Amino acid sequence: MISPISRLMLKNQRGFTLIEMLIVVAIGGAIAAVGSMATRQVILETDRNNNHEIAVRQVQNAGFWVTRDTQTAHTVVAEGDADGLPLTLIWQDFEGTNEYQVVYSLAEIDGVPNLKREHYTNRTANPDPDATSYVAKYINTDPLKTNCSFSSPVLTFTVTATVGGGSLQEQSETRVYEITRRPDGS
Repeated sequence: MISPISRLMLKNQRGFTLIEMLIVVAIGGAIAAVGSMATRQVILETDRNNNHEIAVRQVQNAGFWVTRDTQTAHTVVAEGDADGLPLTLIWQDFEGTNEYQVVYSLAEIDGVPNLKREHYTNRTANPDPDATSYVAKYINTDPLKTNCSFSSPVLTFTVTATVGGGSLQEQSETRVYEITRRPDGS
């Protein structure tokens, strides 16, 4: 049995009007649109940040290896036309029995430009490199962006890495290294 109070409550109860339902749907749609735009923006920014971090790391790798070898070298030869590459660095061991040579150049591997490092021991006797490694990827091959020049005793090495290849997430990093080679000892 329904009490008189319950009957009164049921009698005054009504559903939502069409206008109220349309307002709720419009507000829900606006919240969903804002949420999806925010999610898309987070994904794009994450890709941009990742590409920038990769570019920074590649430029640091290139700078580390060129700096390390230049500080060891007695002789620095920047041979290229506009970009100074290939870069040849030569030194001898303390006993004077072995001559070491490192040659840096740009090489493309699977469509990705890399900074290539070839290490030789006694190159005149053995023209094949002892070791070949690719010390940095995504190196920009434009001579205005990646180049080196030598004015004794300082090698100026400018390197740019570009990651993301023409997309909205493309990021570049450029560093200029001024490296002093070791003195001749004479």
